[in-house]
Amino acid sequence: MKLLESHDLGVQDRLRLSLEGAFDPRAPLERELDPFFEALEAHAAGWMPDVIEGKRRRQYSRASVWKALEEKRGERSTAIGLYRTTSPALDMSLRLWFPPLPPRLHVWVDVQPLSLFGGTERCLGVVDLVRAWASRYPVSHGVVHSMADRQLADFPNFGRDDETSQRDGFDKIYELFWLNVFGPKLVETVGRERMLSTPAHRVEALPNGSILLVTWPTVADFASEAAREAQARAFVHLRPDLDFATVLRTLRERSAALAPVEPRFQPDVAALLSRVPDAFAISERQRKISELNAYRPPDPEEWLPASAALPSDVEDPDRARAQYADLAERLVALLHTPVPSVFEATPESLTDIDAHFFHENFPETFQRENLDDHAVPAVGAYLGEVLVKHLGGQWIPRRKLQEAQVRVGERVWLPFVRAHRYLRSRQALLDFSLTQLYRVAERHRFPAKTGDA
Repeated sequence: MKLLESHDLGVQDRLRLSLEGAFDPRAPLERELDPFFEALEAHAAGWMPDVIEGKRRRQYSRASVWKALEEKRGERSTAIGLYRTTSPALDMSLRLWFPPLPPRLHVWVDVQPLSLFGGTERCLGVVDLVRAWASRYPVSHGVVHSMADRQLADFPNFGRDDETSQRDGFDKIYELFWLNVFGPKLVETVGRERMLSTPAHRVEALPNGSILLVTWPTVADFASEAAREAQARAFVHLRPDLDFATVLRTLRERSAALAPVEPRFQPDVAALLSRVPDAFAISERQRKISELNAYRPPDPEEWLPASAALPSDVEDPDRARAQYADLAERLVALLHTPVPSVFEATPESLTDIDAHFFHENFPETFQRENLDDHAVPAVGAYLGEVLVKHLGGQWIPRRKLQEAQVRVGERVWLPFVRAHRYLRSRQALLDFSLTQLYRVAERHRFPAKTGDA
């Protein structure tokens, strides 16, 4: 069963649900968790999991749930994952902690895309699901919101360092989201009457002393002006120490940071730059697109006029060319699993390599000695082989790799020099990309005609 991964749907915001609660460890686990899965099956319309994963992957059923929980159970905890094989993508986990630790139940749900929850009916289903869980299992806190906006709010640290956040937890209301569940301690901190009188779309007291609060009818339009105003009003009601204008300004700034930016990338590197934002958190991607729109890589300098080409100084040029091919095969061996297109040695495979190295931060992850001794020669040879294969290039072998050239039209290119600069840093992967050099070489493979610009 192949799971549908979030990246399969492209860069889109997600609905994120998190709930911290407790359960009765003395009760049989199946009986204790039956209400949890009954609620999920009743209210997860359109995004119900069809796969469950413990130590192995199975089709979703209650029987599979119990098997997965049992096979993953350790001395103090157990955890399972729940997923989908078709759109929308689902990444869900249930984790339990057992005595001697305090018995805890933690739920984490990601559904992509967030736009699935643009209608009131599906959003009501989410509310009903959280209400059922929060009513059955004592909850300290729960949140449902946009994943991107949660990131901008620095959930769950809210500007605190990790140590402070772990020590204090949700000791007060640091932010208000689309759907919120406040456990009895938080209710007591704010004041029950104040919380129940919050100006919000929905405020409901739960049987166990918790309170459920929803700021706006639908979550997908959380960033709209009206939704932000409602969010700000409810927040300052719960936190009278805050100023409405200041809170609203902060929320508007977050909305602006998430507003879609149309890509207008430099053409030679557009194929690469379109994939760079995927390496960043969803909340940062629009800002990154804006930055990349303004980015202009330096013009390639790794070339000479054909008239200035260094002549071959090797005794056996054919043998040298075979050695370049062998070096290129080393890159194929290194990347064939994460970058399957590397087998094809095409212009597109150069972009795939660029994107992979950027995502993995390849130059700053591996030891410099290994990069210079192994990666640089392999990348340079592979780049040269693509120039030969697709642009009719010709190797001009030299004893020193850095001096080896590929003639394309009226220029000779220095692929090993390019590879050396390329693998200096993560930024260098963009400044000296394989993609750009190929596109410029492609443009200059024929002599310029008289009158051409």
